Amino acid sequence: MMHVPFFRPSITDAEVAAVTGVLRSGWLTTGPRCREFETRFAEAVAARHAVALSSCTSALHLALEALGVRGGDLVLVPALTFAATAEVACHLGAVPVFVDVDAKTLCMDAAAAGRTLAVLREGRPIAGLAPPYGAVRAIVPVHYGGLVADVVGLRRLAAEHGVAVVEDCAHAFPAQYRDDGWRPAGAGADVACWSFYANKTITTGEGGMATTDRPDRADRIRCMSLHGMSQDAWRRFERGGSWDYEIVAAGHKYNLTDLAAALGLVQLERANELWQRRRTLAARYTEALAGIAEIDLPVEPEDRRSAWHLYAVRVHHGARDAVVKRLRERGVGTSVHWRPLPLQPYYRDRWGYRPETFPVAAREFPRLISLPIFPDMTEAEQDHVVRELRSALATAKS
Repeated sequence: MMHVPFFRPSITDAEVAAVTGVLRSGWLTTGPRCREFETRFAEAVAARHAVALSSCTSALHLALEALGVRGGDLVLVPALTFAATAEVACHLGAVPVFVDVDAKTLCMDAAAAGRTLAVLREGRPIAGLAPPYGAVRAIVPVHYGGLVADVVGLRRLAAEHGVAVVEDCAHAFPAQYRDDGWRPAGAGADVACWSFYANKTITTGEGGMATTDRPDRADRIRCMSLHGMSQDAWRRFERGGSWDYEIVAAGHKYNLTDLAAALGLVQLERANELWQRRRTLAARYTEALAGIAEIDLPVEPEDRRSAWHLYAVRVHHGARDAVVKRLRERGVGTSVHWRPLPLQPYYRDRWGYRPETFPVAAREFPRLISLPIFPDMTEAEQDHVVRELRSALATAKS
């Protein structure tokens, strides 16, 4: 029986050679490869500044910190997201305010965000919270599965209420959206945060990036990423560099290594090739699965080009868990993205959230299955997934 993993990274001899070169260079941690990676990634996403970090989580954390988020402040996040999007607000003593998602895209619903902001501004009670409220500091849309959220609508809303937009782009490189022409995900955000985790669209093993057009925000993020030091640690050991530095803030240890950046530089060179392969695989899935009454397929609106980090189908009639079990037995790796975060024990128990508070997220979560999609997936492997999904759906239906 064929076994198809949920994900398999695409690593070539070029990545191996790049990492080996760093190992032989004598400089392994943050250094020239990181700076090169930052420069080239900023160019790729049309940002003026980029700071390489240890994860997208650290990027989100430092983005909110650089924007002045403090204890008691409010941060809007989608109900359907990974833990990192909300937990970073909690780390700063702020309160994550959950917003339901759009039924088609599963990204933050701009209309729902508008209603939430109106309630907060008027000082009326809202699910999980009661006045008096702190200031709303940021909206954090997540580009679910690689599809850019309604950033045009959300930025308009943010401007009306005087709040920042921090885009969680963990799934979204190199996704695009159309505004005044095609633009990369993250372009125009106050800060955009990216993931290079092992299963992301490009990888450094572990790693992330924060991008912004504001030099002061980039400087603050860089400072806070390395203990609040007044200068980059690696520059202290350059020829002519000074040993001296000052600690200007209680920072963190969030820097990326040159080992990881070397891998990222090669992956960045291959980004379009990897993206085009995922697009081809997504199109093959859509063609092969079209017309199956038991599932709904992911959408790609005309004004957006998905990165296709995920290919998430939605199963009807409460059969999701049985289908996942059957696929696993037949050698097909799957995942579920995600259980709504306000229904996880920490948030549910602390703020008393219930499924009916976020009806779209609560309705769609029990239907979700993320199918394998990765650049080195063969057509034979994909055909096996399609066959077994059809069989699992038929079995569950009977």
